[in-house]
Amino acid sequence: MSKERMNLSRRHWLKAAGLVGASAGLGTLGNLLLPATPARAADYKALVCIFLYGGNDGLNTIVPTDATRYGQYAAVRKGLALPQASLVPLGTSGYGLHPALSALEPIWTEGRLAPVFNVGPLYQPLTKAQFRAAPQSSDLVPDSLFSHSDQQVLWEASSTDALTRTGWGGRAAEVLGTANPVISVGGNGRFGLSSLSAPLVLPDPGATFGAYELGTESWRTGYAPLVARATALRGIYTEAQDTDLAEVYAQMQRDAFTVSDRLAALIKVTPGQPGSVAAIDNAFAPLISNGTVANGLPRQLYQIAKLIAGNATVQGNRQIFFAQLGGFDTHGNQIGGTVLTGNHATLLKQVGDSLACFHNAMKALALADAVTAFTQSDFGRTFTPNNSSGTDHAWGNHHLVVGGAVRGGTTYGSYPTLVLGGPDDVGVDSWELQGRWIPTLSVDQYAATLLGWFGASPAQLDAVLPNLANFGSARSIGFL
Repeated sequence: MSKERMNLSRRHWLKAAGLVGASAGLGTLGNLLLPATPARAADYKALVCIFLYGGNDGLNTIVPTDATRYGQYAAVRKGLALPQASLVPLGTSGYGLHPALSALEPIWTEGRLAPVFNVGPLYQPLTKAQFRAAPQSSDLVPDSLFSHSDQQVLWEASSTDALTRTGWGGRAAEVLGTANPVISVGGNGRFGLSSLSAPLVLPDPGATFGAYELGTESWRTGYAPLVARATALRGIYTEAQDTDLAEVYAQMQRDAFTVSDRLAALIKVTPGQPGSVAAIDNAFAPLISNGTVANGLPRQLYQIAKLIAGNATVQGNRQIFFAQLGGFDTHGNQIGGTVLTGNHATLLKQVGDSLACFHNAMKALALADAVTAFTQSDFGRTFTPNNSSGTDHAWGNHHLVVGGAVRGGTTYGSYPTLVLGGPDDVGVDSWELQGRWIPTLSVDQYAATLLGWFGASPAQLDAVLPNLANFGSARSIGFL
């Protein structure tokens, strides 16, 4: 490899690797605080992915309310069926939300909530006859259907190949040249990986964020051994290195200190403390107790709200965020003694309440039109319940999109035919008639709708989503 080409490759690596280094154990650096009046780059937009790990039961998340289809639903779901009167009505759409999602009803009324039906990994549009005739090795059949780890990869990567290394969020950030990689407050998932970088993984509000846990507060004015350690490390990484590999590593560390110097104080802000934004604290008030945001998704979305409000510090006019909530593998005890108890209701309440608070914060900041949040999950769950008062792994699933730019007040896609063995059920023989729906919308179309709004051109969409071309002119679902 020529020296010029090697240096070019190294510069790409440095740009990515420095952000990776910054995500590993960074501490409280700098004196940056959120501005009293939030500033942002011109033409700012943010996408917020919320991944529901384990496979959310979409069939109990969004339920048809008309007499015929509700009757079909209740007859098959039996003890897992939600009482019709308990559902949160979505206007005259013919659907209702799980009662634990009641916090989202005002967003539907505003026209800023879009349910999207029967989405899943697809190589191209697929009928039941094509699926039944295709060998398992065919491109038409996504890898390892009904497997948690594989289907999580397919959703996060927008692929039908479980060996896909990069995520669609990471590829989008790379193709669009965003100032930062995907910013994750939910761990180092596949969604944020690109060919050159990993996501920038940030901790919860109030946490230490600094390279080697050596924040400026500690190494400049604090405990003497930390002062000596930080001074020595910064000195080492400032020196020119003997080899390209050593120089790459040193640059990673320099970039880690730079990123932590820039973001540490912003990350550390908690409700009611200096630097906090009243509009965010007020919006999240139902989820704040004694100055602490409730653990899990509420805390993650609070952190994202701060980062959006502090975009002048975060930098860039396009940001992709990743949050997550686990526990949706509800094989047992999915529903409790009432519609608001049981594993699934508890999880959905956290989703609904967090999303509502986040959306209200964006409205209060006059940023709702610039921010779109959306759900993803491993797969849907079987229409038929199992013997443990739960549901098993399936395929197509229903999702929610929230934001000021959402064309809400209606639903998108085709709700599956609620007939075991029907046109949407993969099963034919009696033993496999469980209601595992073949998706009628692909992850590629779902992602393309989001990224098209985000600013990706048709050519960029094809680069990020290689299977999108297989869907012809049906590239956008239209909810944005």
